[in-house]
Amino acid sequence: MSATAAKELAMVPPKQNTQTKGPVKYPFWFGGSASSFAACVTHPLDLVKVRLQTQPSGQRLNMVQMFVHVAKHNGITGLYRGLSASLLRQITYSTTRFGVYEQIKTYLTTPTSSPSMPTLIAIASTSGFMGGIAGNPADVLNVRMQHDAALPPDARRNYKNAIDGLIRMTREEGAATLFRGVWPNSMRAVLMTASQLASYDGFKSVILEYTPLKDGLGTHFAASLAAGFVATTVCSPVDVIKTRVMSAHGESKSLTKLLVDINRLEGFGWMFRGWVPSFIRLGPHTIATFLFLEQHKKLYRKLKDVDN
Repeated sequence: MSATAAKELAMVPPKQNTQTKGPVKYPFWFGGSASSFAACVTHPLDLVKVRLQTQPSGQRLNMVQMFVHVAKHNGITGLYRGLSASLLRQITYSTTRFGVYEQIKTYLTTPTSSPSMPTLIAIASTSGFMGGIAGNPADVLNVRMQHDAALPPDARRNYKNAIDGLIRMTREEGAATLFRGVWPNSMRAVLMTASQLASYDGFKSVILEYTPLKDGLGTHFAASLAAGFVATTVCSPVDVIKTRVMSAHGESKSLTKLLVDINRLEGFGWMFRGWVPSFIRLGPHTIATFLFLEQHKKLYRKLKDVDN
């Protein structure tokens, strides 16, 4: 090659990377899909948590005893009672809250800056409230199907599956039943989403900035475990109230009367009843959800051939 040709070649500007910079816009349904996979793993823990929260005040089975009790009286398959309702709940509730959260967060993210933690909490609270309303019918159904076997035979509803349950609830008790407990449920969804999604992003950011860990499974596991601990503690009181309201038979008490009755009969200890099984359920569920979600995103980036 001549000196002139080499000089001309050196003057040619390098080929520019045509890939879009900034945040990747992921499909809206990723959060619901990841949560559904996680629900299949953790459903027995969720069922035991509901049974502990709704057991009579005179009965004091612990988590292990409740597992044995359910398996003994309902078989191993009894631990998966209400799975169809749980999946329907994730498809409605989690798809909405994750989808809205990710869409707004992506909109507010630029190549040079990301939303602050207060902003993330506000976004998560808004998306959680919307998710709580969207998922309330499936949540009522989920609690009822999990609690059903603990009732006397003549008081059981015996829903065949989630669709049968929705139809029967509407036909036998009216459409308003689908939104029983919607306000404590939405309050819980706000607290859950703010303490889970926003804290996960916060913990992940801190880990990446202050530790040698990279953006991989180790970071995702640590951040989701911490987020699960925060979410369980913040949501425990509202979770107990929500479960009591949704599983109630007959007369529907006001929230104030329910709180007065619970405090009178059980003291303030009710606020964290079932905390251990809640964390044992929510911790793995949070971990599994974010691990599945991160893998969804990784595969999507690979298929779309975009930078991380």
